[in-house]
Amino acid sequence: MDTLSTIVLASGNAGKLREINELLAPVDIRVASQSDYGISEAEETGLTFVENAIIKARHACAHTGRPAIADDSGLEVDALNGAPGIYSSRYAGPDADDQANLARLLNALADVPDGQRSARFQCLMVYLDHEGDPTPIICQGTWEGKILHEPRGSGGFGYDPIFYVPTHNCASAELPAALKNSLSHRGQALQQLLQLLGKVNSER
Repeated sequence: MDTLSTIVLASGNAGKLREINELLAPVDIRVASQSDYGISEAEETGLTFVENAIIKARHACAHTGRPAIADDSGLEVDALNGAPGIYSSRYAGPDADDQANLARLLNALADVPDGQRSARFQCLMVYLDHEGDPTPIICQGTWEGKILHEPRGSGGFGYDPIFYVPTHNCASAELPAALKNSLSHRGQALQQLLQLLGKVNSER
């Protein structure tokens, strides 16, 4: 690996790119979206978060010749047996936007009382040095909370407006960006990845 500044993010999600670059700003690493290279989204055929993350990272490496980071993340709701899970971004359909996904989830939980609305965000983040890398770096972050009855706040993206953070008595979308990044599943996974990348570099 020649330089971390050339890492490609295997996603075209603007919110995810912004969040990851905010997390990486203190260590002076910039991640470029695969959209900047004209790469289409990989087909997520895996049955788990980690499978999909590896598929996406390998796809980005293959088309750019650069190291790639990919994450597959989603929301697990206990009352729905872990749904929407790996289908979080397309819970309301393949072309669904955030609002449609929120609406479907709130509707599914309409009759579920507060004490049974526990949920968590999961993030599986993968780093591949090149397309054929046989030892991907895999990190996991988990953020526990519960689902609100209606959206709150204007920050973040995805399910943030209905994800209640018990430690701060507010929705994820009501947290300042820097604080959210220090708490979130993606922030946890990325901090692990940075530590492991440092270790890998020192051993090469």
